[in-house]
Amino acid sequence: MTNIPRFTRAIVRTPSQSMVDGLTSAALGKPDYENALKQHAEYIKALKTCALEVTVLPADELYPDSTFVEDVALLTPHCAIITNPGAPSRNGETDNIIPIVREFYEMVECIQSPGTVEAGDIMMVGSHYYIGLSERTNQNGADQMISILEKYGMSASIIHLSEVLHLKTGLSYLENNYLLACGEFLHKPEFHQYQILEVDNDEAYAANSIWINDTVLIPAGFPETRNLIKATGCEICEVDVSEFQKLDGGLSCLSLRF
Repeated sequence: MTNIPRFTRAIVRTPSQSMVDGLTSAALGKPDYENALKQHAEYIKALKTCALEVTVLPADELYPDSTFVEDVALLTPHCAIITNPGAPSRNGETDNIIPIVREFYEMVECIQSPGTVEAGDIMMVGSHYYIGLSERTNQNGADQMISILEKYGMSASIIHLSEVLHLKTGLSYLENNYLLACGEFLHKPEFHQYQILEVDNDEAYAANSIWINDTVLIPAGFPETRNLIKATGCEICEVDVSEFQKLDGGLSCLSLRF
């Protein structure tokens, strides 16, 4: 059993109008910007109900995907690690997050090219971090990340992905040894020690949920997954993020929590 973390802060970035041109593989149509703003505001409210102090960054029109702020940094209890996104259109986002992160962290490390990492590929379980190798996170980047984590007394291991965009697209650790999972993650030997909560393929989007201080934020509209999580005894807060789903973005993508 790992020590259960307590989060006190979150960083989010307001969606830009350019988000309608963001990267996506989903065939769900373009997002409605005004509705996305409303959903983002509700997301912030949900974070605050989990006792988080939320820093809201302004929209950045230069980067359509910049509202998915999780990908540009990994914020650990001991240091902050600025990533190097694997999507070329997102490369400049890291420059904008560094001064913000430095307000909260003395120790700030950076992933260097040719290594690429997007933190949507990283799942924290106590002081151990699972790093997914994907189209956005390469071996060089993962190796750099592992070296940095080990430098600060943490550990990491690599998970090879074959079906999903990011590791946390299909996987979420809900503390108390519960692992919400679907698809390719259901039978990976690396996760045999956890109690797997199996998400049906029809509700695969809900596999990206967030545990924050004994409450689990889940996307609205996935009743089977909601019941699955509720059975663990966790409080549940449903948040409609359907406009962000159109851009392959999930609940965890929209914030940095620390």
